[in-house]
Amino acid sequence: MIDVQDLRFAWPAPSGHGRSVDCVVIDRLTIAAGKTVFLFGPSGGGKSTLLGLLAGVLVPRTGSVSLLGTCWSDLSGARRDAFRADHLGYIFQQFNLLPYLSVLDNVLLPCRFSALRRERATQDGGSPGAASRDLLRRVGLAEELWARPAAQLSVGQQQRVAAARALIGRPEVVIADEPTSALDAALRDSFMDLLLDACRASGGTLVFVSHDERLAARFDERLSLAAINRAVSPASAEGIA
Repeated sequence: MIDVQDLRFAWPAPSGHGRSVDCVVIDRLTIAAGKTVFLFGPSGGGKSTLLGLLAGVLVPRTGSVSLLGTCWSDLSGARRDAFRADHLGYIFQQFNLLPYLSVLDNVLLPCRFSALRRERATQDGGSPGAASRDLLRRVGLAEELWARPAAQLSVGQQQRVAAARALIGRPEVVIADEPTSALDAALRDSFMDLLLDACRASGGTLVFVSHDERLAARFDERLSLAAINRAVSPASAEGIA
């Protein structure tokens, strides 16, 4: 499902600060279809950057990142956007909801950008609207909130909307960047049940980043970024289980 080879990525150095330094250096990483992977590592170790590379939001300086056998670097920006909309759901750390759209309209966004996701959502719920309402019930968001603009929701509520948006239309890959950070224990557990059950029911692959290592036992694989990213020094990874 995901294949990374000889990956090198560096953020541009600030003007006048010399040459940029690679922050992600991965020789080889493969994630099989249908696997759930818990990714952990030190703060500042490049976890969010790696997720952006896996999703084609970022493009490596050298090397390749492929999803479903398609290399992101071979696609134009517009084609990367279309391919991502068809095949990938992303729960961003900052959610990236459109603040002026309603909850329902935010969840339906992937169906507006992707005919494939819209078709799958129709198969799931009879219509994309019905599928979105079902997902919002399953993430535990009260129905009276569905017509509100996203900007009027709490952080925890926005987090659940972002999850429903990522899951609608059964994408082959779901990437989740710290998706439980704003949830209490009860909501965290129900959220994890939904996310894992939805991915397993559709055969989807899940790559999940979190500092909450209590969740790791629920995944097929645990992946230490310090073990695969040669740009992370061993000293910076001390204390990370």
